[in-house]
Amino acid sequence: MIQSHFFANLSRLKLINRWPLMRNVRTENVSEHSLQVAMVAHALAVIKNKKFSGNVNADRIGMLALYHDASEVLTGDLPTPVKYYNAQIAHEYKKIEKIAQKKLIQMLPEELQDIWSPLLDEHQASREEHAVVKQADALCAYVKCLEELSAGNNEFLTAKARLEKTLQERRSPEMDYFMEVFIPSFSLSLDEISQDTPL
Repeated sequence: MIQSHFFANLSRLKLINRWPLMRNVRTENVSEHSLQVAMVAHALAVIKNKKFSGNVNADRIGMLALYHDASEVLTGDLPTPVKYYNAQIAHEYKKIEKIAQKKLIQMLPEELQDIWSPLLDEHQASREEHAVVKQADALCAYVKCLEELSAGNNEFLTAKARLEKTLQERRSPEMDYFMEVFIPSFSLSLDEISQDTPL
C-alpha cells in the first residue's frame, strides 16, 4: 500500500502562526483558527436554516470551513496587507492557493481524492456555502481582535476597524444574530462568562 503524507502535512498547520506582522498577547496558529471557523460556520448555517428559512447543508459548510486554510501548510500565511496590497498580487496569490490545493489533493490515495477534493478546492463550493465560510472567517478574525484588545493590546485597533467594515460588507441575518447573541461574551473575563453556569 502506498503511503500518503496528506495528514502529516495538515498536522503542521499548528506550526503556522497567524497575524505574523503584529505583536500578539497570545499567538494563534492556523490549526486552531480553522477549528474555530468550522464551529462558527456550522453555527451560521444552522441559524440560517432554523431562523431565516435557509436550506444549506450545515455539516458540509462546517467541513468546508475546517479545510478553508489547508493550503497554507504549503504556502504559509501571507499577511493580509501583503495579500491584498493590490488586485494583481491578490490574483496571483489566488493562483498559488489553487496550485497548493491541487497538490494537497494529489497527496491522497487516488481512491479518496474525490472525497476531499470538494472540501479542499474552494471552487467546488457553491456561492452560498462560500459566503457562509467567509463570514465565519471574518467573525473569527474579529474575535481575535476583541480578545487582544481586552488584554490591552492596542496593536489590533486598526485590524478591528478594518474587520468591522468587512463584516458590514458580508452582513446577513444569521450573522447579525450571531453577533448579537454570541460575540459580546468574547470581551468578558472567565469569571464573567462562568458566573451563570457553575459546575
